[in-house]
Amino acid sequence: MKKTVIGAIALLGALAVTPASAKETISAVGSSSVTPLMEVFSETYTKSHEGVFIEVQGPGSSAGVKAAKNGSADLGMSSRDLKDSEKEDSLKELVVARDGIAVVVNPKNKIQGLTSEQVTAIYKGDITNWKDVGGEDKPIVAITRDTASGTRGAFEDIMSLKQKVSGMKVSAISQRAQVAAGNGALKTNVASNPYSIGYISLGTVDSSVHALAIDGVDASVDNVKNGSYKVARPFLVLYREGKPSAETQKFLDWMVADEAQKLVDAKGYISVN
Repeated sequence: MKKTVIGAIALLGALAVTPASAKETISAVGSSSVTPLMEVFSETYTKSHEGVFIEVQGPGSSAGVKAAKNGSADLGMSSRDLKDSEKEDSLKELVVARDGIAVVVNPKNKIQGLTSEQVTAIYKGDITNWKDVGGEDKPIVAITRDTASGTRGAFEDIMSLKQKVSGMKVSAISQRAQVAAGNGALKTNVASNPYSIGYISLGTVDSSVHALAIDGVDASVDNVKNGSYKVARPFLVLYREGKPSAETQKFLDWMVADEAQKLVDAKGYISVN
């Protein structure tokens, strides 16, 4: 009798854990700029879809493109347009949001704005002192992102920071620029150094840094929407045609529906609806 009771308890215990173990996992890998928004999407979506778990990792846009192409993740995330060498007919792109790239300085810096030409010259290393752009007589500490960053790729394209070497396009950003791994790290570096300059996702700007006007236009959601602020890029979710599971396809459809796009606006990004 005792064995029967124990067996029944064990069976009930197994049944109790079955729903959790039966959850379908959707993996999203890529851009550290898209990651905070994807985490919000994930948290919201899984609350009303108990059979789904969404795993989000942000090693960078290049890693996201690779993961989507080779199938190591269900979804790739990119915060830049794909390079010609990355495009494939079977690789599909879904724009889930748009975002500005804010050029940021320490709040103690009195500079309120720069021209795009000045920003380019700073990152090329042609302008190295704040006095040359109307600031203090102090050296400029330029901070950039690593080469796998989609934010860096988009910034280089927009700010003409690419140069041809032996027929290949390579970065024109000075090797003297400090490199930060991720939006958060770059923002922290700028917040801790009054003479630094960097660039981060507009949606992650807070009081710890000051976003500069570029060419006389403030870095704002409204100005990205109306096209007057030119330092902007798409947030892409990538997947292989015919590969998404039924649950993954439902999540893809949900990200561009009204509920998700309201979250995009609420988090300081630009909705696509």
